[in-house]
Amino acid sequence: MRLSFTKMQGLGNDFVVLEGLAAPVTLSAAQMRWLAHRQLGVGCDQILIVEPAQDAANHFRYRIFNADGGEVENCGNGARCFARYVTERGLNRGQTPNRGLTPIPIRVETLGGVMTLTLTEDHQVIVNMGAPIFEPARIPFIATAQALTYSLDVAGQLHEFSVLSMGNPHAVQVVLSVNTAPVATEGPLIENHKAFPQRVNAGFMEIVDRTHIRLRVFERGAGETLACGTGACAAVVAGITRGLLDAQVTVATRGGTLTIEWAGTHQPVLMTGPAEFVFTGQIDLPEFPQEATCF
Repeated sequence: MRLSFTKMQGLGNDFVVLEGLAAPVTLSAAQMRWLAHRQLGVGCDQILIVEPAQDAANHFRYRIFNADGGEVENCGNGARCFARYVTERGLNRGQTPNRGLTPIPIRVETLGGVMTLTLTEDHQVIVNMGAPIFEPARIPFIATAQALTYSLDVAGQLHEFSVLSMGNPHAVQVVLSVNTAPVATEGPLIENHKAFPQRVNAGFMEIVDRTHIRLRVFERGAGETLACGTGACAAVVAGITRGLLDAQVTVATRGGTLTIEWAGTHQPVLMTGPAEFVFTGQIDLPEFPQEATCF
């Protein structure tokens, strides 16, 4: 099976983009894992599939698969790459930014809800991520009641977390330094904590001042990535709700910086950042038995 693809990246968070507008893209979990494998396949953190919208009010459907082959609800860095892909490939019904005019937003369906993407003239992408979700049952998160923060046992020690959803679940903790934070060891424990029925993205946030943070995220199904868009949104929302951050924050990740804005309860989170093309190509995709677990 020969597959055409486009490799893209947003702050080092990298993606394989597959186009499923003319014909569906149907891959098994084993094939997804092989495609994401950095030695055997193309290599990526996530696979993004462009599909027709299911609702005529929207322009596209956007599906996201982690490197482990599991489908997830949302990906902020991927959304920015998605916006550049459909615009610069001429797929978005002529909705290209005109010089001197306000670009027309692209409405995109995801498992986590509808997002609005706006491509600016300097190739930055503004993503309306929607309002954050704090109700434990909707995250999902097992808790007796909704609270500002929660104490969770991680490797025998209690840690304080802000828990919320940006279309996908996040647990954010404040650390003294992201350089010394135990991301590699505690990240998997938090991701698979029994309090999160669908696992969780683990954020480690260092507050520089009220308008700047540093962030590392251990992503569900992908491990630590160079940047996580929804993780940046979740961290800023967590800091604002705790009175630690202002309404607009620069988030420094290992892959670069994002600008996150949030006006408060019931308001959408706005994320602004870059998206880049890396290369295009074709690859012969092996067929694996349905039960294959080696990839």
